Amino acid sequence: MTNQCDKPGRTDRTVFGVAAVLTLAFVTWGVAGTGSLASVSRTALGWVIGNLGWAFVISASGFVVFALWLAFSRYGRVPLGRDDERPEFRTVSWVAMMFSAGMGIGLMFYGVSEPLAHFTSPPPGTNGDQLQTAMATTLFHWTLHPWAIYAVVGIAIAYGSFRRGRKSLISAAFEPLLGKRADGPVGKAIDVLAIFATLFGSAASLGLGALQIGSGLEAAGWMGHVGTGVLVAVIAVLTVAFVASAVSGVARGIQWLSNINMVLAIVLAVFLFAVGPTVFILNVLPNAVGSYFRDLADMAGRTAASGGDATEKWLSGWTIFYWAWWISWTPFVGTFIARISRGRTIRQFVAGVIAVPSAVSLLWFAILGGTAIFEQRSGVDLAGQSSPESQLFGLLDQFPLATVTGIVVMLLVAIFFVSGADAASIVMGTLSQCGSIRPTRPVVIFWGVLTGAVASVMLLVGGSDALTGLQNLTIIAALPFMVVMVGLCWSLTRDLRSDPLFTQVVSRDAEPAKEISLEHV
Repeated sequence: MTNQCDKPGRTDRTVFGVAAVLTLAFVTWGVAGTGSLASVSRTALGWVIGNLGWAFVISASGFVVFALWLAFSRYGRVPLGRDDERPEFRTVSWVAMMFSAGMGIGLMFYGVSEPLAHFTSPPPGTNGDQLQTAMATTLFHWTLHPWAIYAVVGIAIAYGSFRRGRKSLISAAFEPLLGKRADGPVGKAIDVLAIFATLFGSAASLGLGALQIGSGLEAAGWMGHVGTGVLVAVIAVLTVAFVASAVSGVARGIQWLSNINMVLAIVLAVFLFAVGPTVFILNVLPNAVGSYFRDLADMAGRTAASGGDATEKWLSGWTIFYWAWWISWTPFVGTFIARISRGRTIRQFVAGVIAVPSAVSLLWFAILGGTAIFEQRSGVDLAGQSSPESQLFGLLDQFPLATVTGIVVMLLVAIFFVSGADAASIVMGTLSQCGSIRPTRPVVIFWGVLTGAVASVMLLVGGSDALTGLQNLTIIAALPFMVVMVGLCWSLTRDLRSDPLFTQVVSRDAEPAKEISLEHV
């Protein structure tokens, strides 16, 4: 039987067909039977959290340990490329590009709401200073753990592509474990799961972005009440924008927008730092770091066993949702950071991927979250806002130029999504077309439109609590790929053991390293 991927650029009919049919069935179910899907998702979520919540908790910390072990072991000096290959990008450029991966919309959505939520309603079973608890819990969700999760997939893709010359597919990274079966049904199933993970992770981000923009429209006085219909319309507009960018080939334009977004984010943070409680923010920084490391073991081991139903419910809305969200983004973010890290050693890769974004997250939450907590302590009831997404705009109202900064926030959210989701749709196209670095436009458009459709369904399932709908379905969709990631660690370890750097045996028949590309990022 001829392999569908023998010719470059061909669509893998099995991977694309299975993923497409199942996704279309999900969208159809969500539109025709929203109540039924909502009921089934609640039941499924209850089973996952009740029976497998521990798996998310253990695996997330396991990925951290695995990434750090790779960095500090002998494998840390293995280059992601040829032995004599120099890094493709200068360190400054490499570090700068880290900022565009992974968390743009999330940082905007949760920058104020998460520290404020943990400050006013600390996690069940916690005691002590509320500020320290709030900042430690927030950093736990946004620093070491998520970026270690990204790093695991990024190393596997970069090592397989640049060091071993394999295809740019998640399934290809399983070749040391599965052998030829990586090209068979098992490998195709892995790629289908990778598409699902990327699809639902991107859809969750699109839903959060729509909620944030909808809240901004209310805060600016442009709309009285933003219902689900308006949110779906916002999703439609954003979907058209990122699909157009993904197929236009205007990589320079998207890169320019991303740079503008980075500048706008810095301006917003500097503005709040300057007009807000500057000294308080500076005091929060070391306090947050100290609290994080002090409470790290307790936070990493928190399960329903320690607090019963209250802790289980809290975990499903916070920690487990985050671990699921980060896992669902790994095919996209892993591919992106792999692409820009050619020539780096594994040790350099882990240090850069974990340390730099973690430092940015620390500064961001200290400024936005610290300012929000300061205002809450001063008598401004930000926590009493109608929804979490409106709290950022409530905070901006306490300072000059509230309308201008509110518009900046909406622009940031929109561009963050456009500049990230177009690359996510290309990654899904790559997975559908045998690892092609330039998937065809129809396939990219198909996955882009479906991302918007899935995001709309996720909001509809949540009903009056749209955020809950996003969280519930993200957790359910990410569960299978969590298992894939565990296998990926095993496969990568086996691959590294036979690396030419240690065996000094290089096959004469080895294919030259192939380069993967995300030119639209």
